[in-house]
Amino acid sequence: MSSNGNLMSEWKLREEMCEIGRRVYNKGFAAANDGNISFRLSEDRVLCTPTRVSKGFMKPDDLCIVDMDGKQVSGKRKRSSEILLHLTIMKTRPDIKSCVHCHPPHATAFAVAHEPIPKCTMPEFEVFLGEVAIAPYETPGTQAFADTVIPYVKDTDVIILANHGTITCGPDLMDAYFKTEIIDAYCRILILTKQLGRVNYYDDAKAAELIKIKPNLGIRDVRLEKGLENCDLCGNSLFREGYTDFKPEPNAFIPAKLQQAAAPAPSSNGEPMDAMVQAITDQVMRAMNGSASRN
Repeated sequence: MSSNGNLMSEWKLREEMCEIGRRVYNKGFAAANDGNISFRLSEDRVLCTPTRVSKGFMKPDDLCIVDMDGKQVSGKRKRSSEILLHLTIMKTRPDIKSCVHCHPPHATAFAVAHEPIPKCTMPEFEVFLGEVAIAPYETPGTQAFADTVIPYVKDTDVIILANHGTITCGPDLMDAYFKTEIIDAYCRILILTKQLGRVNYYDDAKAAELIKIKPNLGIRDVRLEKGLENCDLCGNSLFREGYTDFKPEPNAFIPAKLQQAAAPAPSSNGEPMDAMVQAITDQVMRAMNGSASRN
């Protein structure tokens, strides 16, 4: 391609990044100057958003270019302070070309609560996202913060950053952004469902059917690669054990199998112990009240 062609291609990418910035801002995923977006232009050049500029009002020439070490090589504005997170992901996963980081409110609520993202509730989520990790908290903008995602990004394109927000990745800008929309929409549905009452889960067999659809759609699922498509899909997670010492525990959205495991042990007549103890307590209190009234 000619140099003019390369320049035109880069300009279109700059326009698309600004468009995604507007979507992020208009969706309420990034307040004020929050959030950052990146796209890998070549082996050692990454286009990214500037710091302290609202993603809803960026112009193509506001954007910066950095090398793979984070050093700014062009741009009139200073590059995003959190570009190290994007670069670390791209180094770990060369297939990833774009990253979107922001603070979508419903997904970020899960991040603050350290609540794992439940599975086996909606087929669209299972097919288009699948496993979602929560990475431990570190001070944003540091290499230590960027490194928190390394164990997880090998197996997922969507990571919730504890007490912070989300990072979503993909082969192009729109794909990375759409994953942010999906995870926030899903978390919103879960929160609304919890307000209505009970969260219902489908079973492992139905989950396996969904996972096996993904290759025909060109969607990677690491569980197929690891031969886990017929395992405990609803009650387990790739990220629960064996990644880091940070292990979020379900509190609001407890999978059905974990609920059963935590249920009170039944008595000899099959009734839960708590119910039996409560019934006995009620009988004793009634007897005591009756005795007091006769006296």
